[in-house]
Parts: sequence; C-alpha cells; structure tokens
Amino acid sequence: MDSKLLDILACPICKGKLLYKKNDQELVCRLDRLAFPIRDGIPIMLEREARRITEHEVEK
Repeated sequence: MDSKLLDILACPICKGKLLYKKNDQELVCRLDRLAFPIRDGIPIMLEREARRITEHEVEK
C-alpha cells in the first residue's frame, strides 16, 4: 500500500484516520469499528464491503 495514498485516505463514514493492517490487508476505522478490505492493492472504501470489528480488535 502506497504511503502517500494512506496519508490522504479517510473513513468514508466519519472522515477519521484509518489504521493500515498489512497482514490482514485492511484499513481499520477504530471509531466506527469497521475494517475496509484491500483487494489487489485497492482499498474498497464502501460501508457495505466493510466488516464490523469487535471491541477486542479495536484495542489491538
């Protein structure tokens, strides 16, 4: 994932900062508890494509 792209991407719901989880290939919004997938190097920033994350995952 390009670091310049990471700097400009924001959560499409709350516009907050996203955490890049390289091993999981996801961008995580801790505020909304959503993980947006990255497929073939492209972040899929659609709420319907995101998975809900647990409180335990948020704390990691």
